[in-house]
Amino acid sequence: MLCGHLDSHLRQIEERLDVRINARANEFSLSGVEKNVDTALQLLTHLYAEVCIGVGLSPESLHLQLQQAGLEHLVESAGDASVESIAVIRTKRTSIKPRGRNQQSYVRTIKHNDINFGIGPAGTGKTYLAVACAVEALLEERVRRILLVRPAVEAGEKLGFLPGDLAQKIDPYLRPLYDALYEMLGFETVNKYIERNIIEVAPLAFMRGRTLNNAFIILDEAQNTTREQMKMFLTRIGFGATAVVTGDATQIDLPRGAQSGLTHASNILDGVDGISFTYFVNKDVVRHPLVQRVVEAYDRAEDNATPLDKTRG
Repeated sequence: MLCGHLDSHLRQIEERLDVRINARANEFSLSGVEKNVDTALQLLTHLYAEVCIGVGLSPESLHLQLQQAGLEHLVESAGDASVESIAVIRTKRTSIKPRGRNQQSYVRTIKHNDINFGIGPAGTGKTYLAVACAVEALLEERVRRILLVRPAVEAGEKLGFLPGDLAQKIDPYLRPLYDALYEMLGFETVNKYIERNIIEVAPLAFMRGRTLNNAFIILDEAQNTTREQMKMFLTRIGFGATAVVTGDATQIDLPRGAQSGLTHASNILDGVDGISFTYFVNKDVVRHPLVQRVVEAYDRAEDNATPLDKTRG
């Protein structure tokens, strides 16, 4: 598990940290620049300890560990008492462990606050970890159902009228949430829960007038909500409910001139007791390494754009 298929994990570490790893049975030898070798040794020791307690290792999770290795000490190895250890989130089919300080803080605040915001670029695990916390809460019977909510806004293109009933019309918008549920619970279990209304899919526009008790509610792509929609959603929360709002303020698809409910809420609700905000950054990206470079390139272009360019954009 540590080495990966055909030592793919070791090759990934070698490439990113510029070291050479030779593995013979249970003995590893590392060579390269001393600083890089020390970092690789610390990383391998940490990964082996996790694998031994049943935490899965994938190219994606290794990517984030490498992000940390290049920028900061691993929390467990550094012995930072200000960051408490986060238990593995265990679901029916997999175990998920938050990686990095921002992901750990995100999961911790979800467990301790009723309304939580996760804001940051694509690929930082905002939605995935929210779904994992929801599934864990459902399996432990801390909530009775999961609600998946998303504004039906096209990403820069007009899709026209979609065929089918309500569920079929909004399914394309909720596919990332479904994918995470299938991975954690299995296809048959997810479909059974949907049939029994234990997992409910609802477009944001249909939330008005409802009070949601004993539920875990996830509002995804919240940057595409209006100010009125965000206020309406946040006032649906009932007793025993947990709400997680995720979004990327740099990918707003609302009509020109409409203010995002996510950015508005982050300005007026920051500091309100019981509401938490976690802000992810580029180094938290857990997708293909190129995703982080793409995000950084767009950020640089945005910073260098003239006021007229930004108005046109």
